[in-house]
Amino acid sequence: MIELTAAEVAAATGGRLAADPDVRVTGSVVIDSRLAGPGALFVALPGEHVDGHDYVPVAVGNGAALVLAARDVDAPAVVVEDVQTALGALAREVLRRLRAAGDLKVVGITGSVGKTTTKDLLGQLLTPHGQTVVPRGSFNNEIGLPLTVLEADASTRFLVLEMGASGIGHLTYLTQIAPPDVSVVLAVGSAHLGEFGGIEAVATAKAEIVAGLVPGGTAVLNADDLRVVAMAEAAPGPVVTFGTIPTADVRAENIGMDRSGCASFDLRVRGAEPVTHPVQLRLVGEHHISNALAAAAAAIQVGLDAAAVAAGLAGATAISPHRMAVTQRPDGVTVIDDSYNANPDSMRAALKALAVMAGRERRSVAVLGEMLELGPDSRAAHDEIGRLVVRLNIKLLVVVGDGAGGIHDGATQEGSWGDETRFVPDVETASALLRDELLPGDVVLVKSSNGSGLWRLGDELSGEVRA
Repeated sequence: MIELTAAEVAAATGGRLAADPDVRVTGSVVIDSRLAGPGALFVALPGEHVDGHDYVPVAVGNGAALVLAARDVDAPAVVVEDVQTALGALAREVLRRLRAAGDLKVVGITGSVGKTTTKDLLGQLLTPHGQTVVPRGSFNNEIGLPLTVLEADASTRFLVLEMGASGIGHLTYLTQIAPPDVSVVLAVGSAHLGEFGGIEAVATAKAEIVAGLVPGGTAVLNADDLRVVAMAEAAPGPVVTFGTIPTADVRAENIGMDRSGCASFDLRVRGAEPVTHPVQLRLVGEHHISNALAAAAAAIQVGLDAAAVAAGLAGATAISPHRMAVTQRPDGVTVIDDSYNANPDSMRAALKALAVMAGRERRSVAVLGEMLELGPDSRAAHDEIGRLVVRLNIKLLVVVGDGAGGIHDGATQEGSWGDETRFVPDVETASALLRDELLPGDVVLVKSSNGSGLWRLGDELSGEVRA
């Protein structure tokens, strides 16, 4: 973060100063007391199970210079009515100052699927061309986004922000903190349907990132998704489309898939010189073509040329864990760990990638858990995935947990039974089954929503140890 005095923090947040006004924040902004270092600002967020105020002594002991708190603490502090709201206000003010002082470009990314992969790709495209701040993991909510903004300083040229929403108004709030110069909308899908109440409500919520652009800002929209293209009406400035259809401004032509499940295509940009640029992705799954095109379109809007974008995409790798992460085990088993999140759209994409990677020579194994937050259509959505598993000729299906039981039912109704589809109650039982079942040459996909806990099985199968 840029250096600020306690008085400036108080002014930005509307807080009461309980410190020497000249105390200076020279370090990072943290919500974990263990991460506080010399000159840090510790944000004492009250939580459902843990109250940050209880950890002020630890943060100060680690070097924190100032605390943002909701009550008086035994440390130099700025006391505010609502710590989370104050965090957003501080990020808004810091971003305002950075924009006023230099040529900083802000890119916001949203969509029902692909946000994290797209921001990872865009970060890899932009980093060679200027200091770039990209969210860690999925820092995409009312806490993670301002923390990401506050990582920027005077040297930052590109600020990439992932913006998540589980209801109407969420993206409006985030864009009020950080109005993008470029807003990217990937897709309107079935994620969080239970919270939104319907697909049209999802579209309305995602369109908020377009309406929240800076005056004259550019909307980058998925031409292959009709609900996304319709958001052009809300754009305050230029609209650029990406996709596979001929009318897309940034599009993929001559799409192919290799046996490793990675896509190739020719990148063509409307209005540029009449040449295409070949791209061979290193990410597994045909669905990453759309993510790559979105990142390409955004990168071009902030100044990169098509040749540099194509070269960057060819070298880009998966960064965030549990997202189509492929591990080749010494015993010959290939593990595809996509257990961070799941909805019907991403589940279908992952299963298709599994089928391609296994081909006819290797056995395909799908270990699937619950897709959360789907609302009243949850049972039907799980049933459809089970039927798709059979249609894709996946050789072994392991369904984990009662919430995912509809997948097992759908597969059975579609004509798969006996040893072809197994239902197990929990991750531990699935682990024991797979230890006995997996054979050299198998390709196994682990896919579920993060809350189902199947990521622990993904770690075990791939030999990873993650917090």
